[in-house]
Amino acid sequence: MTDWTSGYVAGIDYTYDFHSQLTPALLEFGAMRQGHRHGLDKDRLSYCELGCGQGFSANLLAAANPHIEFHAMDFSPAHIAGARELAQEGGLDNIRFHERSFEDFGEAPGLPDSFDIIALHGVYSWVSAENRQHILRFISDRLRPGGLVYVSSNAQPGWAAAMPLRRLLTSRAEQGSGPLMTRIQDAIDFARQLSAAGAGFFASNPSAAKRLKHMDAMPANYLAHEYFNKDWTPFHFEDLAAELAGAKLSFAGSVHPLDNIDSVRFTPQQQALLEAEPDPDRRESLRDVLLNEHFRTDIFVKGKLAHTPRGEIGAWFATPFALTRTYSGGALKFHHRGKDLPLEQAQYAPVLKALAQGPATVRSLLDQGVFGTMDWGNITVLLSALAATGCIAPCLPPEGLARREAACRAFNQAVCKRAEDSEALRFLASPVTGGGVELDRLEQLFLLARGEGLETPSEWADLAWRILAPQGQRLQHEGRVLETEEENLALLRARAGKFAARRLPLLESLGVALHRSSTALAQEAAA
Repeated sequence: MTDWTSGYVAGIDYTYDFHSQLTPALLEFGAMRQGHRHGLDKDRLSYCELGCGQGFSANLLAAANPHIEFHAMDFSPAHIAGARELAQEGGLDNIRFHERSFEDFGEAPGLPDSFDIIALHGVYSWVSAENRQHILRFISDRLRPGGLVYVSSNAQPGWAAAMPLRRLLTSRAEQGSGPLMTRIQDAIDFARQLSAAGAGFFASNPSAAKRLKHMDAMPANYLAHEYFNKDWTPFHFEDLAAELAGAKLSFAGSVHPLDNIDSVRFTPQQQALLEAEPDPDRRESLRDVLLNEHFRTDIFVKGKLAHTPRGEIGAWFATPFALTRTYSGGALKFHHRGKDLPLEQAQYAPVLKALAQGPATVRSLLDQGVFGTMDWGNITVLLSALAATGCIAPCLPPEGLARREAACRAFNQAVCKRAEDSEALRFLASPVTGGGVELDRLEQLFLLARGEGLETPSEWADLAWRILAPQGQRLQHEGRVLETEEENLALLRARAGKFAARRLPLLESLGVALHRSSTALAQEAAA
């Protein structure tokens, strides 16, 4: 029988995380910032995710971007069945899931002739060379000229010291018997025994010992899919770019805004070394050496269309931003790759205060005078830094907001209903940013209660307790599990009060706070 898994971990479901790098508005901003005239501001777009896992990211993005036609594929029947179920619960009509292999996905019925965006997160380094060729053929056949490809990958030299550890773990797991998770834990325990016994490899490679230690905090399903696939390839960037060139792709930049700004990432001496390298792919590989890069989030384009200097400024002017973190007016500290970012409060505070009033384009912010006497180069670096640190996000235009709000409301209601039984889904869809906003289970239950017409934080907490208590769920506080109903209710009410005061206003501005359900509104009208 043919092995339909192709060496990929099966039988252990992938995580339900939302990967923000897949957000269309963020990809468009990344391409625009690197001078690419992407043309993705039209009314109807097509987006394809290859290897969608549980499909949660694809579902959320479909809710937040109803103007985009989404297609997502995965080889796992369980993943696709679950993804379709959530799409149905969320009332999504602009997404189709396909249970296919990379080899035969191009033959799936109902695919559009071409896609504007093709995305792969957590795929390219974890499949065989043969499957990578199938992926490249699909991209070559289906990506429209000028379209974007997002691809994440493990990178060298950051993984160099850990490759023997990975080989040790997989070899040990292959020797064992029984369920895969049992064999994985045995492999990790064996590696720890070697480390404790003074193995020279761990003594000479402290980063590998640190990685082994951090596995304690990693979810079991993440460990399985990250480390224990048959195929696992950390790429030197030049090799990655050479492969993707086979599908007529060229590198545009990182989806992470600050990763494209050398003045932020590197010292003057390092910048001089980079500037001395004329070849762009070799220069990018040198960046990875300087950073000891271990994971890349790249945007490639099929036929780069360069902006004129005037056109690029115009594209910046038209870009809207939204506040994505509450700002109280005080001083903030910003970090990138373990380094402090030298941002001055006098520069960022006016921007954050202006966006606290609602989303605004760069032109509008300029008209309001929020940048003071800053020159244009410093303005773009400031906005990129604020976006990279999660304070603001490029967002969608006001046109079509009502339609997006309706789609997000239905999807978010479905996600919050699932919070009654599980904490697996931790993001809701924003009609403002076109992406996801993280909320834990309690916050989702508070929103659910509010959507059902309960008005006070105390009432939200009481409803949450009525859901959690019969399941045997108890809260923890200061390292102690709270046993009594009184203790749990007191903490829930405190959490709900803080949520109402600190979090809810921002969620409302992002269009994430649930409105009252139609059932509740009908009941009130009848009364």
